[in-house]
Amino acid sequence: MPVIEKVSALRNYQSVLEQVSPGNPVFLTKNGTGRYAIVDSAEYDFLYKATFERLFYELDAARSEAEQEGWISLAEAKERLGLKINA
Repeated sequence: MPVIEKVSALRNYQSVLEQVSPGNPVFLTKNGTGRYAIVDSAEYDFLYKATFERLFYELDAARSEAEQEGWISLAEAKERLGLKINA
């Protein structure tokens, strides 16, 4: 079950930090709205590394596809994505 605390709980930050462990972040709310998450540093490193590994995998796959099927211009890419093209 997630641990949710008010930001004001940080007045006694040691008790908040004791609740943080890998796989168990503490979520902090401000004015009743979720604002922050405190995560274990090992978990943060894992998530950060996983995000970049996924990004590089996707970039490599896109590069391979472009080399096989041909590259497109920036204007065509923007058009396919429905972005406005700045002239």
